[in-house]
Amino acid sequence: MAPSSSTLKLLLTFLASYALVAYAGNFYQDFDVTWGDGRGKILNNGGLLTLSLDRASGSGFQSKNEFLFGKIDMQLKLVPGNSAGTVTAYYLSSKGSTWDEIDFEFLGNLSGDPYILHTNIFTQGKGNREQQFYLWFDPTANFHTYSVLWNPKVIMTSFNFALTCYFAAHFSFSVDGTPIRKFKNSESIGIPFPKKQPMRLYSSLWNADDWATRGGLVKTDWSQAPFTASYRNFNAKACLWSSGTSSCSSKSTSSTTSNNNTWLKEDLDTTSQARLKWVQKNYMIYNYCTDTKRFPQGFPPECAIANAS
Repeated sequence: MAPSSSTLKLLLTFLASYALVAYAGNFYQDFDVTWGDGRGKILNNGGLLTLSLDRASGSGFQSKNEFLFGKIDMQLKLVPGNSAGTVTAYYLSSKGSTWDEIDFEFLGNLSGDPYILHTNIFTQGKGNREQQFYLWFDPTANFHTYSVLWNPKVIMTSFNFALTCYFAAHFSFSVDGTPIRKFKNSESIGIPFPKKQPMRLYSSLWNADDWATRGGLVKTDWSQAPFTASYRNFNAKACLWSSGTSSCSSKSTSSTTSNNNTWLKEDLDTTSQARLKWVQKNYMIYNYCTDTKRFPQGFPPECAIANAS
């Protein structure tokens, strides 16, 4: 006997609540401009978002949804010209005093000097895991894709058709598909990893001329204002967090093995590992794991794991 329409509706509702969520960039649907008094604008029928900074204020936006694991891409075009003193922040963050956070921060510079890409990782309210890079292209001339992969590698065991998911996670940063940083889940040796707190995606453009450019020596030239950064082509394959539940819960059966959700088990292959080493050899300008002055008693334990990988 064919199922009734009410049964089908109930089944579809159940599947939707546990399916992986994929987004493909309409800023009206996916984001709220949260501050800036009109300096943040959604344009082109939701296809473009711009943030601006002037002497009075910067601006920012955040995602409407929270995620617990995801592969998130955004194309950015940074502030052109003399951007010294400005910071364009693009990051995932949870709330509370023991928050988790995954940071891109683009530190502006004088015309002709390269931007510095500052990255950091917070777990349970503790950061101090900074790595900085020069970019190997002009990030103000065109849009480039900046990505965070934050995923569970799912091991499934079955008993009476029930599935249990064990998460052994990692995340990586990449630019135009080139990985620049990877952080492994090393909870087995006591290193906290962000896997329990849902995060929103945020971005902001603000003045930080007390530290951003050459340690605060170069100040913002307000005659160049307004400063503007642009965003397009947001794309996310993600586990949506809603009402205390992740859409990647253990009740999801087919979605975790779908070819469309390979990011759930994605790691760096041999080619990507080589690209990561190339970036870190040629463009990394600061690594907390080599800062002996900062850590005279020894580096944080994850540094040994990173150097061994």
